[in-house]
Amino acid sequence: MNKIRLDIVGLTSGQTHGSYTLILGEETGERKLPIIIGSFEAQAIAIEIEKIVPFRPMTHDLFISFCKTFGIEVLEAYIHNLQEGVFYSKILCKQDGKTYEIDARTSDAIALAVRFKCPIYTNSGIMESAGITIEESNEAEKGMKAERPESIEHNTPRSGDDYPSMSLKDLEDLLDNALKIEDYAKAARIRDEINRRK
Repeated sequence: MNKIRLDIVGLTSGQTHGSYTLILGEETGERKLPIIIGSFEAQAIAIEIEKIVPFRPMTHDLFISFCKTFGIEVLEAYIHNLQEGVFYSKILCKQDGKTYEIDARTSDAIALAVRFKCPIYTNSGIMESAGITIEESNEAEKGMKAERPESIEHNTPRSGDDYPSMSLKDLEDLLDNALKIEDYAKAARIRDEINRRK
């Protein structure tokens, strides 16, 4: 499958306490890939995007120091699989001319990619099954930037979100509405429910 390069478009609070939606966008396309991540992972990504220097090194910063000490170069983060709503990733590294693939959680792979300033990729299969196309982008989306997770107000889940009991047609209509109002977190959950039924 063809590799598709992704850029971080935004990081927003999710519908459940402690969850965030990382929004990745195609470098040369219109599709977005929303990924639900935890608060610690969101913080690790946001701190690097906003160039905040923590008082002591975070886990990902320690990993960078480790790699630099032992001459390991991180080449890319690759989101290579999606199963039952879970994204699977790997980090491609190089040491002494030899390339290695290391299994990683997607959020960790991306947190390392932003620190090493290396590319983030996925493949066409994942973008076709999980990518979301926005018909018209607005100024708010263009100006979207990562927010520090501790400053984001947490939303509570809405009681009407009972996706397993809904018909496929209702889910598709709900997905369209979520995309129109740019509720990417909700769109990601609906998309995952639709994919589970395929």
